[in-house]
Amino acid sequence: MIYDRIILRLGEITVKGRNRGRFEKRLLEQVVEALKSFPRAKATATYGRIYVELNGEAYEPIRDRLKDVFGLSSFSPAKRADSELESIRDAALAIMRSYPDVPRTFKVTVKRAWKQFPHTSHEMNHLVGAHVLRATPNLKVDVHRPDVELHVDIQPEGTYLYCEAVPGAGGFPYGTNGKAILLLSGGIDSPVAGWMAMRKGLELEAVHFHSYPFTSEQAKDKVVELARRLAYYGGGSLKLHLVPFTDIQTALVRFNKEHLLITLMRRAMLRIAERIADRRKAGAIVTGDSLGQVASQTLGSMNVIGRTTSLPLLRPLVMMDKLEIIRMAERIGTYETSILPYEDCCTLFQPKSPSTNPNLNVVERIESSMPELDGMIAAAVDGTETIAVEYGSGGKVGDLEESWF
Repeated sequence: MIYDRIILRLGEITVKGRNRGRFEKRLLEQVVEALKSFPRAKATATYGRIYVELNGEAYEPIRDRLKDVFGLSSFSPAKRADSELESIRDAALAIMRSYPDVPRTFKVTVKRAWKQFPHTSHEMNHLVGAHVLRATPNLKVDVHRPDVELHVDIQPEGTYLYCEAVPGAGGFPYGTNGKAILLLSGGIDSPVAGWMAMRKGLELEAVHFHSYPFTSEQAKDKVVELARRLAYYGGGSLKLHLVPFTDIQTALVRFNKEHLLITLMRRAMLRIAERIADRRKAGAIVTGDSLGQVASQTLGSMNVIGRTTSLPLLRPLVMMDKLEIIRMAERIGTYETSILPYEDCCTLFQPKSPSTNPNLNVVERIESSMPELDGMIAAAVDGTETIAVEYGSGGKVGDLEESWF
């Protein structure tokens, strides 16, 4: 391959002021982590950019990995030349000749960041373009809609030439905007919500509610696999808290308020998640709610359910429709796991006619008539099993060596 390095461009980090250095340092760390499987590749940072020297590594697998690093707006495979005219022209010609199918038209766009360079950007457009045209007579210039646009970026330490800009994941580097707890079900929506929260720089720990023996080991394994996929985007590991929810669910079912069952269950889940968040020093709870998708996600239901927690309740999918969420799940690699036919605790106890507009006063009266509920919530928190999920662990996860209490 003609290219010997990759230019990485920063995303939303560039709007930061005094904190920008912290974000850039974290992004560089995550790029280095992403390149662990490519030992010869080397990442270095300058203000506003990161460069990856390939040193003989294949570009394509590195490209595929970098697409998933949060904080990168785009990147380009590039060839470095010395910042002097003949070296730049030779590199430009080598790039244009490297195409297996010779383009019909091209355009040269020069950025002269190093102002001491003896030629202006306008002059360099002609000097480089004319050199390429003389050597490739079948090639024509088209400044409006060229088949190939050759970018020439003149810097003091060298000049970088490239033709392609690959879109990055965008957002902020993982973990730079605090920590949150993700309510992770076995469905399509919550893993996508988790990915979107991670993209905005939130470090995540996941909470899953299970109702053994009503839910199977396969249902648990399904959630572990979803957590493993999210771990891929978060530096390779993610803590998953498995909460025993059977006693609470059966107590709520016995109360014989079927139309409010989902509302009561969701409120109990948020209470548990809030306690876990407090112990894990997390500042928010993330859910996969999408407005109007199911009975518990109408505006009235979300209002009543959300009032049980004082933490910010983040709903990244709230204005997305199901087809958009499915496309996102396919893109991030969670969809095929999410549709496996193993039911979670909410699906198993789904009432025939759940309320879409529950009354907050009625719900609170029901909860106050269950004095044992607070103790059951505390017991569920105390009985939580925490496992460290590692991406690429071959299907193995292990209990944490120390209790997080």
